[in-house]
Amino acid sequence: MTEPKIIQLPPLPGDWRRALAVVAHPDDLEYGCSAAIATWTDEGREVAYLLATRGEAGIDTLAPAECGPLREREQRASAAVVGVSEVEFLDHRDGVVEYGVALRRDIAAAIRQHRPELVITLNHRDTWGGVAWNTPDHVAVGRATLDAAADAGNRWIFPELTERGLEPWNGVRWVAVAGSASPTHAVDATAGLERAVRSLLEHRTYIEALTDEDPETYARAFLTENAQRLAERFGGRPAVAFEVFAR
Repeated sequence: MTEPKIIQLPPLPGDWRRALAVVAHPDDLEYGCSAAIATWTDEGREVAYLLATRGEAGIDTLAPAECGPLREREQRASAAVVGVSEVEFLDHRDGVVEYGVALRRDIAAAIRQHRPELVITLNHRDTWGGVAWNTPDHVAVGRATLDAAADAGNRWIFPELTERGLEPWNGVRWVAVAGSASPTHAVDATAGLERAVRSLLEHRTYIEALTDEDPETYARAFLTENAQRLAERFGGRPAVAFEVFAR
């Protein structure tokens, strides 16, 4: 029997200066693609984070009023490890984020403000590779981000943003989806992997509630195994994969 051919992933386009990463919760980027973000900031690129929620419903033993501020602090510390200083939070409720006009408007406003060429988000499909069911928040935010990349450039969709001084931005060239089961491109994770581990470890309260494993052992194994799994599709180098939609 002929062995199936392994299709190599090309590098993600590199001719950009600014990126905006839009996800639902604190820790989404750390589980998904922070090794790539560390590499990009090392190269002098600007990356900002936008989170739809503060992750306030993410820890069963902590009430939302206590959990939200704690996870916000952990997210800011986590972002700093990979060279990101701009971290913004919207006021959508964790666990019940709704896809719709309000969410699209909020994300389009951030895109107009930051004016990125690259927008990053997380898996917007119903499942993780057809194996595990995705959460509604991830689906809603991922879909809204793909739509908002176009909304941001159309002055007639959200004219109220222009009235607020946020001029249309039609400069988004790609939306890159992390955690996709159908990746099209990859980024070398070699240089950023150690910082990605440290970045995930900043979410210590969440990790300790999630697993009984030693947090460092858990974080290192999760990120390293995922990066190494992609190596056969990226010239033997550990990688972070993205499904890239060009605009």
